[in-house]
Amino acid sequence: MPVKTFDFTVDSQGYCHLEDITDRVSRCLTQSGLSDGIACVAVVGSTAAISTFEFEPGLRQDIPEFFEDLLPSNRPYHHDDTWHDGNGFSHMRSFLLKTSHTVPFGQGRLMLGTWQQIVLADFDNKTRRRKVVVQLVGE
Repeated sequence: MPVKTFDFTVDSQGYCHLEDITDRVSRCLTQSGLSDGIACVAVVGSTAAISTFEFEPGLRQDIPEFFEDLLPSNRPYHHDDTWHDGNGFSHMRSFLLKTSHTVPFGQGRLMLGTWQQIVLADFDNKTRRRKVVVQLVGE
């Protein structure tokens, strides 16, 4: 089975910045010429994550609030003692959500639900330019 690899960048504001990248991943699939297989979408780094959800205004408020409640940005983390960069919470959030997500595709289209988008979540405590890698395996 052929493997095709693409990448693109996303400029992020950090602090649980959420970016819908579904169209960009779809363009990679179109460019690949593959019809059926699996897409692995990964963000390079350990303070961001990839997932899916309905990219609508309510959830775009709920998700940052959820992570702030679960892993607050204003408490000390042992990581901060090591590196003194204040982003221990970012690593913990990325660890929880993960840095990659797999989506099947068929007939040249991502197999996503009507209200399901692929989303980059940047948890770092500063602006970043994030590299997203899309690796497609299929035929």
